[in-house]
Amino acid sequence: MKKIMEDLKREVQKRFKKSKGSHDWEHTERVYKLCERIGKKEKADMTILAIAAVLHDIGRTAEDHSKGKIDHATLGARMARKILSSYPLSDQMIEAVVHCIATHRFRGHQIPQSKEAKILYDGDKLDAIGAVGIGRAFLFAGEQGANLHDRHIVVGKTKQYTKQDTAYREFLVKLRFMKDKIFTFEGKKIARERHRYMVDFFDRLNQEVDALR
Repeated sequence: MKKIMEDLKREVQKRFKKSKGSHDWEHTERVYKLCERIGKKEKADMTILAIAAVLHDIGRTAEDHSKGKIDHATLGARMARKILSSYPLSDQMIEAVVHCIATHRFRGHQIPQSKEAKILYDGDKLDAIGAVGIGRAFLFAGEQGANLHDRHIVVGKTKQYTKQDTAYREFLVKLRFMKDKIFTFEGKKIARERHRYMVDFFDRLNQEVDALR
């Protein structure tokens, strides 16, 4: 299995050469580490979880290039099934990995059912909040050419993947709800602390922009 993981990591890293920084190989590595931490606590199948973590965002570059029209979880699940079919893995294991990838998206319509799928979902969401999440939100906003901040933003009048897609918009639309969507006990514990840090940051940012601090 060690050889399989090494080969998979090399294959996936090649696919990230043209990826944007907010969803790059480093993001995958952080999600992998979170899955290891949570998976050990939850007594998950670490082989399924490790493979799913490595492959979970292989469809992300296509979603970014399509400005959100392509669902990277659905595409990534199809890509993963094709990739894994060339490895000496059982059909059952491949389908377990595919389910994890297909259900890991926050805005997706498929709900994680297996323990491993719930852990991958949690790991991916945890990397979107806290200090790392804030950094990624601003990085993503920069990739769209967005402004630094607009505290008076009306979300309903803005669009994603445009100059209006600021880090604060991402917080209002998505990030502030993350902690309530986490499945696992260990994940919830991590999420609570990261959420508090993130809320305090954006409160402070609002104050500084208005010269109150």
